[in-house]
Amino acid sequence: MNARAQKLVEKLEEPLIVTTPANVRYLTGFVSSNVSVVVEPERVRLFTDFRYAGAARIVPDVEFVETRRETIAHMAEFLSGTFAFESTNLTYRDYEQLRDGGLELIPRMGLVEGLRAVKGEDELEQIRRAAAITNQAYERIAEERFVGRTERELAWRMFEFFHELGAEEEAFDTIVAAGANGARPHADSGERVIEQGTTVVVDAGAVLDGYCSDCTRTFATGELPDELQRAYDVCLEAQLKGLEAARPGIEAKQTDAAARDVITEAGLGEAFGHGLGHGVGIDVHEAPHVAPTSTDTLVANNVLTIEPGIYLEGTGGIRIEDLVVITDGEPEVLTSFPKELVTVS
Repeated sequence: MNARAQKLVEKLEEPLIVTTPANVRYLTGFVSSNVSVVVEPERVRLFTDFRYAGAARIVPDVEFVETRRETIAHMAEFLSGTFAFESTNLTYRDYEQLRDGGLELIPRMGLVEGLRAVKGEDELEQIRRAAAITNQAYERIAEERFVGRTERELAWRMFEFFHELGAEEEAFDTIVAAGANGARPHADSGERVIEQGTTVVVDAGAVLDGYCSDCTRTFATGELPDELQRAYDVCLEAQLKGLEAARPGIEAKQTDAAARDVITEAGLGEAFGHGLGHGVGIDVHEAPHVAPTSTDTLVANNVLTIEPGIYLEGTGGIRIEDLVVITDGEPEVLTSFPKELVTVS
């Protein structure tokens, strides 16, 4: 049993059936579209079908069990007694199959995710490398012509840059949102032609060795209207305050408040409707959550985003996002592309 699984065992009240793909990867290093892991006090069993058997047999520190294609249903034949399951992932159909197989099932949440929130040194190095690729991609996109091109065209250029720089894939579909489209935090990059004198929000991240990065920068295509320029200045001040408040032992909601108060005091509170940030690792959105409703407390080796935004309906949007590692002192900022407003042609 490896060290990660051993830490999980120490938290369990009963054996745990793990079905969340990112959690399976974290515990075993195994990636498959059809896999379940059972963590018990003395062993870890990995269940998958013939298609993945060759790879599963060489996974260290686990007992491999080959199943039929219907892994969950077949898995119940190897188990008996009481088991916890990941209630945020297991489908009701799979729950029924396990229950009908005679298992007593107890829902649990966040057991593996809590471990994943505190990164090991190997994980931090993988995230740093993914962030370095993202930094270079932003340097390249800033040299591109913006005005007269479509959002989708520039999003595709970021995709190309990531692959040229060695990324496995994008952490998510790159967002390029110009003008009024930038007032939508999760905008789709479409056929909108980028005009002069507005903002362009670019939100992108790379995956390397299974770990993600995440960064947002907002560009100007010439001199901005006073409303957008002021929004940028306020957002940048808020982002810096959020960084100052990203310290171990601080409640995540306090970190959120440090940034949010700046925007609220500027009269723009209603234009910042999402949380300040989120954890990043195997998934681009994971624990801890940095938001007004968060119950998390920041600890050393959390990796998270600090990303306030101001969204002015019908006008434009601003978001400034850094990826940071919580340390015993100031956070280690992994995003190096400038936060001061960059003007592109």
